[in-house]
Amino acid sequence: MATAAVTSKGQITIPVEVRQKLRLQAGDRVTFIENEDGDFVLKAKTGSLADVKGMWKWTGKPVTIEEMNETIRKGWAGQLKTED
Repeated sequence: MATAAVTSKGQITIPVEVRQKLRLQAGDRVTFIENEDGDFVLKAKTGSLADVKGMWKWTGKPVTIEEMNETIRKGWAGQLKTED
């Protein structure tokens, strides 16, 4: 079982084996969730889709809903040509 000491400032260092299992990196955030028994569970805070908004810029021509639906239909039907 991993343990950590609390400093006078209320800080802890998360043990390396816990950081590895949670895939935590420097700057990541964690949440503390209280369960029904009053115990706290530490969880890695995962991002939301909103976190990636604006990360990529689309430079192609706009497509209509009908064009999107047609492409989806072809994909499901196995008729889409993909680039290798």
